[in-house]
Amino acid sequence: MLEIGKYHTMRIDRETEPGLFLSNEAGDDVLLPNKYVPDEYKIWDELEVYVYLDHEERPVATTLKPYIELNSFGYLRCTTVSDIGAFLDWGLEKELFVPFAQQARPMKVGSWYIVYMYLDEKTNRLAATSKTIKYLSNDTLDLKKFDKVSLLISHITDRGANAIVNSKHKGLIYKEDIFEDIRTGDQLEGWVKKIRPDGKIDIVLQEEGYKSIEPNAQYIYEELAANDGFLPLHDKSDPEDIQSQLGLSKKSFKKAIGTLYKDQKILIKEDGIYSVE
Repeated sequence: MLEIGKYHTMRIDRETEPGLFLSNEAGDDVLLPNKYVPDEYKIWDELEVYVYLDHEERPVATTLKPYIELNSFGYLRCTTVSDIGAFLDWGLEKELFVPFAQQARPMKVGSWYIVYMYLDEKTNRLAATSKTIKYLSNDTLDLKKFDKVSLLISHITDRGANAIVNSKHKGLIYKEDIFEDIRTGDQLEGWVKKIRPDGKIDIVLQEEGYKSIEPNAQYIYEELAANDGFLPLHDKSDPEDIQSQLGLSKKSFKKAIGTLYKDQKILIKEDGIYSVE
């Protein structure tokens, strides 16, 4: 059965007036409307398409990339509120429906929301909910310290930035570990700093330990090149100045320039660092 809300690799089976019919090895077929047909193609060429339901609730394929996929989270804008619920822009023609019962708070046109997309088993339709907490769990974690993770920033508090980790867990980036401007809805890469006994996950946005030294060193070296071989920063500079100019913590900066100094690529003087070359 062709799954709704997912990407599929399918072959061009035949040409018709409304578009191309695509098929898979299981014998399922779906229409790719003319507006999405590539300029050049041959019968039996393979295409990656996203399958969803059109305005008449029929499966249809598109080569467009939606902003959210089935069983995942996204940050979407509300475009319409009707007497049956709200509708969100998710990058496709038919907007994504959010029933009133699935709204954590009443949605408003023009506002943005963190939502989870699911398949309504009763109607076989894609829908979204802003009641996302039930789709997140830290009871069973397949993560360890230093693991790289994908993040969706869900909300900002006085403690830091709360994030959805790998589309299934809750994590927190403490404010003292934030050295860049981040906002709700940002999709970022991060690293596991610590997993607490209660299952809470501490996240950082810069790779910790030795692994982070080389990328930061290369970044600083490129900044030196872009500024005529000089940066007015050194190991005694204020952390705020380092963060403002480079977006790095003082600890990361000192490790990086230490690497560059050992490699004889920079000189460290009272007024800043100089490129040797």
